[in-house]
Amino acid sequence: MATVLKQFIRDAFEETTTGNRSYHIWMGVLTALMCLGAYSYSVQLRAGLAVTGMHDHVSWGLYISNFTFLVGVAAAAVVLVLPAYVLDDVDFGRAVLMGEAVAVSAVIMAISFVVVDVGGPARLWHAIPGIGLLNWPQSMLAWDIIVLNGYLVMNFCIPLYILLAHYQGRQPDKRRYVPFVMLSIFWAVSLHLVTAFLYAGLASRPYWNNALMGPRFLATAFAAGPALMILILEVIRRKTDFDVGDATIHKLSLVVTVAAQISVIMLLSELFKEFYFPTHHSLSAQYLYFGLDGKASLKPFIWLSVGMVLMATLVLTLHPLRKRVGWRNTACVLLFLGILLEKGLGTIIPGFIPEPWGRIDEYVPTWIELTVSLGIWALGAFVFTVLAKAAIPIELGRKRFIA
Repeated sequence: MATVLKQFIRDAFEETTTGNRSYHIWMGVLTALMCLGAYSYSVQLRAGLAVTGMHDHVSWGLYISNFTFLVGVAAAAVVLVLPAYVLDDVDFGRAVLMGEAVAVSAVIMAISFVVVDVGGPARLWHAIPGIGLLNWPQSMLAWDIIVLNGYLVMNFCIPLYILLAHYQGRQPDKRRYVPFVMLSIFWAVSLHLVTAFLYAGLASRPYWNNALMGPRFLATAFAAGPALMILILEVIRRKTDFDVGDATIHKLSLVVTVAAQISVIMLLSELFKEFYFPTHHSLSAQYLYFGLDGKASLKPFIWLSVGMVLMATLVLTLHPLRKRVGWRNTACVLLFLGILLEKGLGTIIPGFIPEPWGRIDEYVPTWIELTVSLGIWALGAFVFTVLAKAAIPIELGRKRFIA
């Protein structure tokens, strides 16, 4: 087995370091963005979080907004995992490894955003069992740490085992990986629900005290995640010989459509609750959608988000438009960006405005936060590209173990 693993790593390294001109340009751009993010993070490490736009009244900003969104993208891998591994759906089976690569990349980005948000990696030592105090099971944050890292391990190990089996020219033994697949399905749902419960459990933030927080997190995740997968699969089928087929894309687009429709219904329910009979607890929603006391920095972004989500949902709902590649891809881009804005800026930041004493201090991210975030997104794209580049030749049968 050691020989197989050694040759597998050697072939994967060779595959990921070779490619055409556009591949090397793509990897070079991602590397440059990661270096820019690393430099900005070094500035933050030296000067502290004072160089960010966060302050005493808005202590979570762009970093945690991205974390929240990416946890949903990672959890959405269950849309491919369940039908492919459990129901033996051939169409989803062709794309499941790419979906799990997206999940691994998203979890790595999510963890990275948490690390940069706490100010420095050394500050996380107190949550390491044995060294510090994880405070499990009392702390919702402890639950989040467990499910996040556990989900990363499972989404890396399961496809690695399957790839190694294909690399040796044999079928993987279902008895060895299906139990972990079943666990990962439960884990994926728990991953995003626990994140939602983190916010909903903060009693001093009425904007988050919403029974729909968890279900809506799942609905938006199952809309944005598969939308991103559709776009990635379209790029892969154009740039490589790995074609998942139209049937897979159509099934994924149907999942996206239903999830987007459910998300819109939940959004309308929340808006009705906030504005039909507004109370003091509606001030955060009022600030977000209409502004408060002359301050409305998030207003244009949330209405842009709502417009993009509604437009994308309408296009996907109309079957003739959903079948057309151009319309479908445009709708997926709008939906992904719309949910990114709504899930991040529209969910996290208004929870702090106004603060419990009524003070309104707005939040504007600095160039440090923007470039660090850009570097982390580049890291995720880099990780996914490496994983996909190594897996595709094995799935196509071009790379095999030679005894």
